[in-house]
Amino acid sequence: MRNWIAGAAVALSLASTAHAAIKEEPVTYQDGDTTMKGFVVYDDAVKGKRPGIVLVHEWWGITKHMHNEARRFAQKGYTAFVADMYGNGKTADNPKDAGALAGGVMKNPQAMQSRFNAARAQLAKHATVDANKIGAAGYCFGGTVALNMARAGADLAAVAAFHAGLSTNTPAPSAIKSKILVLNGADDPLVKPDQIEAFKKDMQTAKADYRFINFPGAVHAYTNPEATEAGKKFNMPIAYNEKANKEAKAEADKFFAAAFKK
Repeated sequence: MRNWIAGAAVALSLASTAHAAIKEEPVTYQDGDTTMKGFVVYDDAVKGKRPGIVLVHEWWGITKHMHNEARRFAQKGYTAFVADMYGNGKTADNPKDAGALAGGVMKNPQAMQSRFNAARAQLAKHATVDANKIGAAGYCFGGTVALNMARAGADLAAVAAFHAGLSTNTPAPSAIKSKILVLNGADDPLVKPDQIEAFKKDMQTAKADYRFINFPGAVHAYTNPEATEAGKKFNMPIAYNEKANKEAKAEADKFFAAAFKK
């Protein structure tokens, strides 16, 4: 009898764990005539509506790293939507193709904004999301997109940019509504000191509520565990940095919690 009870308890525990799982659902949506393929990720154990965060991928497209980041946000009590910025879920496995895909978006600000807004609209109408509490987080290329959306006046409560490029394709802002957090690798050779100064000047001119944090020893793509191998393979100045990744995520967690008053 004792063994039966113990077995039943384990079975109930497993059933409960299976029910209270992180859900990851593919979402096909449209931006005009372009078919987009993203993912919505949330914890079904969280009751009621919650803030939503649009996640914008690196120049490689939607990779394992982005799925993991979305799951991490879901575990923190958000609904995450992994946006497809390239259309049809395109990805790249080499810098040439990745650069072409990212460049195609960055050279067309209208297309960039339209694709981001299409993803935001999908997130906002999800049953788990409080449509009045939407933010964004981006990584590398995606961080640049997220910052550009804030500069363009997107309806975002908060924007966190991890190892983002700071060059912009949007006009200098007269005002910025979003709270902004930039989490930069202090040793990133792809982010020049003059770009940092120009960015800060723009933020100050726009009276933006922003914070810029440098992480010593970190270079580009420091949050991506696969970056070190890719850097060696393609002779690129990118690498994973466990310490910077942990500290940056802690800062982002505090930032979003404060912005959404969680």
